Amino acid sequence: MPREHQELTVYGTWWCPDVRRTRRFLDEHGVTYTYVDIDRDREARAYCDEVHGGSWIVPTVAFPDGTILFDPSEDELADKLGIEI
Repeated sequence: MPREHQELTVYGTWWCPDVRRTRRFLDEHGVTYTYVDIDRDREARAYCDEVHGGSWIVPTVAFPDGTILFDPSEDELADKLGIEI
């Protein structure tokens, strides 16, 4: 299960507009991240189930420091990443 994050990881699905919003924000601000599609990766889906207590919320954004944000707003992402918007 993916628990040790060396970089920012976004867990999501291709069809979720919130995942697209989060990825667009990160891309626009030049933030490097790994994207994992939980529809295609069973281990990642199980990880999301575990960190959400039996269900999953996308996007799930895991930071190298161990912090996890669930469906974060742009303001939350900016605050965590030190980006002024």
